[in-house]
Amino acid sequence: MARLMPLSDITAQHSDVLGNDYYDPTGQTAYGMNGEKIGTIRGALAEPETGKIRYLLVDVGGWFSTKEVVVPVGMSTFQGDEVHFTNLTKEQVGDMREYRMGEEYDTDAQLSDERVLRAAHKDYEVDESQYAARAGFRDDDAMYQTPDKLRLLEERLVVNKDRFVAGSVEVGKRVETHQENVNVDLMREEVVIERHAVSDGQAVEGAVLGEDSRTMHIDLEAERANVSKQAFVTEEVTVGKREVADSQTVTETVGREVLEVNKSGDVRLDAEGRPMTDRTVADDATRDTTRKV
Repeated sequence: MARLMPLSDITAQHSDVLGNDYYDPTGQTAYGMNGEKIGTIRGALAEPETGKIRYLLVDVGGWFSTKEVVVPVGMSTFQGDEVHFTNLTKEQVGDMREYRMGEEYDTDAQLSDERVLRAAHKDYEVDESQYAARAGFRDDDAMYQTPDKLRLLEERLVVNKDRFVAGSVEVGKRVETHQENVNVDLMREEVVIERHAVSDGQAVEGAVLGEDSRTMHIDLEAERANVSKQAFVTEEVTVGKREVADSQTVTETVGREVLEVNKSGDVRLDAEGRPMTDRTVADDATRDTTRKV
């Protein structure tokens, strides 16, 4: 059989073989028969000359406490970040040899595991008499055919937020004046002169007209308004900040890749673009006949 190397070693030492467009399933979740989670893909064994993956290194901690096994890549299917082994059972894994990272996966170990796994499905069966002569990784052997995988990509909006100064507010005070009228009650004194006529006047001895020229002096008092101003507290103002949430709609154009199938010749495809087998065609014809009836 061809010499194998861990895929991680090939990427590090022979990057010219792989280039930048290669698939590495390391770290993906592994599932066994009936969709049961069995563990994680720890790596892969590949041909250093071609970069073709021949085995997946599977940590089956979901079935056994500590065990890693080597499973031919043809028994797997890739779905997103998941690797499914639909024909792999716990009993088969129990009969497989335990693999330790870094050790050589020799021919004896490969043949021993293959005999266990080939009993899992008829697609992996091989004539024992011819198998010894044809031992190796053959592209026509379903157990070693790398699953075809076409990834369709789509763009999705990723919105991040940053903070900026949207505005500022200055809070101060100024003097505003206006005219104000106040009514004040003031008191003042007035002169009151009373005159009384004398009917039985008596003579004043020695009096000479014009001789007594005395004058009476009377001071009159009054109140006046004295206006002054005094400041009073009418309002207290506290200044702070708070956060409020606004909703904004962001519009951008995104694209996605769609499957495009070009037919050449007499090729029949189902609704998902897959070639239809004779059984599928017959089933469709039966369904069409039933609908017509």
